[in-house]
Amino acid sequence: MDSAALLDLLGNENRRRILRLLSRKPCYVTEISEYLAVSPKAVIEHLRKLEEAGLVESHTDDQRRKYFHIARNLRLEVNVSPYGFGTKSAYPASKSLDITTCRYLSIDARSESASDDADDGDDVDDPEDLAAELSRLEDLENELSLAQRWVQGRMTDLLDRIAEVTDDDVNSRLSADILRCLGNGPLTVTEIGEEVDAPPELVEETLAAMAESGLVRRTNDEWTLA
Repeated sequence: MDSAALLDLLGNENRRRILRLLSRKPCYVTEISEYLAVSPKAVIEHLRKLEEAGLVESHTDDQRRKYFHIARNLRLEVNVSPYGFGTKSAYPASKSLDITTCRYLSIDARSESASDDADDGDDVDDPEDLAAELSRLEDLENELSLAQRWVQGRMTDLLDRIAEVTDDDVNSRLSADILRCLGNGPLTVTEIGEEVDAPPELVEETLAAMAESGLVRRTNDEWTLA
């Protein structure tokens, strides 16, 4: 499911409240209806949309009562700044992912899940180990959130500086993208346009302004960093 559709789906407060409730325990329609203080018919319609999106699933118990529960984990990120707007959704990686192989990521991932230490299912999980691992992961989640905020702040500051240098508040995001592209070597206007997804006319206009600021220079048909 793409990010835009997910934003539309979660834009409804009652659907968000349903997911919050189901994150605590599976529920049947009457329970959800009482929790939301809305009609069962409205709840069924919300659940239908959540099921179609793959976020919610249902099962029937021995009394043929239909319970609903959250089907999958996902993360939705929304970035709003003076230089751009973007959304990104991601589903969790499989347990087999070895995060230590990520070249630029320095996370202590040596601690394994307590369940992985069980031998043939005979050992009982140590509650202290489970609690410690949960606490460690929650701390890491908070640290990653702070790191994202720090990166976003630095990105905005850098784009502000580019806007000052080029004296162009309107196209500072494009100027930054062009700088990043030219950091990999000389490129033509057409090649830059393909990289930054912008029309050649706008790219050429922005390059001319950047050249006046001494950031780039043109050699024959190619542009390079000055």
